[in-house]
Amino acid sequence: MGPEALDRILRPLAGMFDAKRHPDLLRGLEAPDDALVWRLDAERAIVQTADFFPPVVDDPYDFGAIAAANALSDLYAMGAVPLFAINLVAFPEGLDPAVLAEILRGGAEKVREAGAGVAGGHTTTDREPKYGLAATGIVHPERILSKGGARPGDALVLTKPVGTGVVTTAHKRGRVERADLDAAVASMARLSEGAARILRAAGAAVHALTDVTGYGLLGHAHEMAEQSGLALRFRWSEVPLLPGAERYADEGMVPGGSRRNESYYGAWVSWERTLRDRERLLLFDAQTSGGLLAAVAPDRADDLLAAFSSAGEPAWRVGEAVEGAAGGLRIG
Repeated sequence: MGPEALDRILRPLAGMFDAKRHPDLLRGLEAPDDALVWRLDAERAIVQTADFFPPVVDDPYDFGAIAAANALSDLYAMGAVPLFAINLVAFPEGLDPAVLAEILRGGAEKVREAGAGVAGGHTTTDREPKYGLAATGIVHPERILSKGGARPGDALVLTKPVGTGVVTTAHKRGRVERADLDAAVASMARLSEGAARILRAAGAAVHALTDVTGYGLLGHAHEMAEQSGLALRFRWSEVPLLPGAERYADEGMVPGGSRRNESYYGAWVSWERTLRDRERLLLFDAQTSGGLLAAVAPDRADDLLAAFSSAGEPAWRVGEAVEGAAGGLRIG
């Protein structure tokens, strides 16, 4: 569902639950975030999320792994360590059950890679397969990372390249090159666990964190900027792209979600340089299991990037937080 439609649906529900009546619900009722956080005691808080969607690739195992990595990413974006998950499945009656077994195996192995466990789930019949997780993690209440909190001057660090939307759309239309699809699958299936561990170790130097998924880089950046009360500026030349992404965008392999993102979030964007249509669309490209976007204290950014490099984890410095209207985005 696009951001404009979702906003319209949720607006009448705002205020149904008074945050003052739920003092242990630290995230979830007021400013939207990547997952809810419920405080258990002074040392522990539970982090909960759910995410599922139809296949973005043909291989059932790969689809399961990608969907699981995508769901777990919300926990990492809150600074949490995954504990367990339950499967969320919709599956057609006439499809070979062996396909579902492979989807579940891909998801289970990804959860196991994260150091967590799958503890059950729920299935329902649907015309199209859908799979994902309801995932739970744990974090110290004073070490929650959230979308808000970026400060002027902060460096913006991104941990995965952009372009999964156009690559998978090219795949659906039979126009993708195998090497490009393989690179996209590897990126989507890669856990953000390593990146999250480095960001957690940086402690107070990380001021804000979110993951980049269906609303694209600029959509999720807008949420960070709005909740932080400032603007974010990106350098187009520094934004990493998946192999083939520019070409597929130029060929019109653009998912509908990306165009909805541009229509909705484009109102907050100031273009400080001229970009071609395909370049603009890539900044709105609807991602599946994209990277983490962090706002980091500028005097710690080089050390953080060095830590990523030493650990063999990808990371790019793509811009900075700046003074400006809350939610504003500048592209230079």
